Amino acid sequence: MVSLLSRRGLLLLPLILLAGCNTVVMNPSGDIASQQGRLIVVSTILMLLIIVPVIALTIWFAWRYRKNNTAARYEPDWDHSTQLELVIWGAPLLIIIALGLLTWISTHTLDPYRPLSRLDANRPIPADTKTLTVEVVALDWKWLFIYPEQGIATVNELAAPVDMPIRFKITSSAIMNSFFIPALAGQIYAMPGMQTSLNAVINRPGEYDGFSANYSGAGFSDMKFKFHGMTAENFENWVKTTKAASGKLDRADYLQLEKPSEKEPVRHYGTVDPSLYHAILNRCIEPGQMCMDQMMAADSGHSMAGHQAEDPAKHHE
Repeated sequence: MVSLLSRRGLLLLPLILLAGCNTVVMNPSGDIASQQGRLIVVSTILMLLIIVPVIALTIWFAWRYRKNNTAARYEPDWDHSTQLELVIWGAPLLIIIALGLLTWISTHTLDPYRPLSRLDANRPIPADTKTLTVEVVALDWKWLFIYPEQGIATVNELAAPVDMPIRFKITSSAIMNSFFIPALAGQIYAMPGMQTSLNAVINRPGEYDGFSANYSGAGFSDMKFKFHGMTAENFENWVKTTKAASGKLDRADYLQLEKPSEKEPVRHYGTVDPSLYHAILNRCIEPGQMCMDQMMAADSGHSMAGHQAEDPAKHHE
């Protein structure tokens, strides 16, 4: 009796452990993440159409043709079955074609750089809907969020109105990181000197977890933030409260903020240098540094001048 109860307990243990899990990836609050969740489900079902029968048949064959089963048919000269070959090769081929089509379609429709075409499955984006722009900077080991249109910035806190398209511009100060809010959309890399983008929308008010999904050193485990999905009115109040903060984020303040630190508390900056994100992206925060875009423009100009200085006779050949 005790042995039977122990076995049942072992069988129920995974269910008990999983009951406490927050499966936010499969039950998100943003339309992009919802589509990604459905993609996972459909792909898994398609693959299980092969995996489950193969496992079941393996067990059945092992049992059916075990050594002491003398009733099983013994056909040592059997070597071919056209019907069996069609099933063995045809079924996986059809599933691979279906997965390929699904992957091709979803790769384009869920491209993070692609502007949104809908708020959710039942609502297209109205023509007069504004897009909220947020500039994201991955620091060691904290997140900086700049709202260029609102003229504010925050550390380790992000907010956005429900049902408003959000365009994230993402970069990093020094080390590659990964910007990830599971309830909103998939993870996007943040790399120094480069800008990646993410278009997304949150459909339900709430407080959601955000973090870095790419190991970046000692403070990685605490590189987390809260993302607040708000009503339009609450977001406006949040912006007003942040604007009232005494903090000002200019280049000198950023150089102090950029220094590695762990478990950084939430900070609000009521004003922010409008050129700060451009300087971070182009690696020219400190005085006297030439920005990367200026350097590339200068190199391009020198290259063009070099072509123009070539022997004019070559251009008439």
